[in-house]
Amino acid sequence: MDHFADRLRAAPQSRLQRGAAAEALGLAREFARRTQVLEEPGTPLREMPDAGMFAAADQITVAVHDLALVLTDEGQVEEALELVAQAQQRAGV
Repeated sequence: MDHFADRLRAAPQSRLQRGAAAEALGLAREFARRTQVLEEPGTPLREMPDAGMFAAADQITVAVHDLALVLTDEGQVEEALELVAQAQQRAGV
């Protein structure tokens, strides 16, 4: 996961504008949603705000670390890692 965030930080602005930042934000929002469901079941979900393309790497880092704290089994961890790999591939970084 940290590799994806590092690649986003090193990516040129043009790459971020072509979708890499949006891909990262989408993944960060998904991880934040999963964390909320596990931590606060039954409460209304809050959406992670878009803090801009240059913050996408930080948003994904925070979201994945929050999720890691609440995951309860190896299968959930493997699924999260697969989502990161897929998002990184789609982002092209």
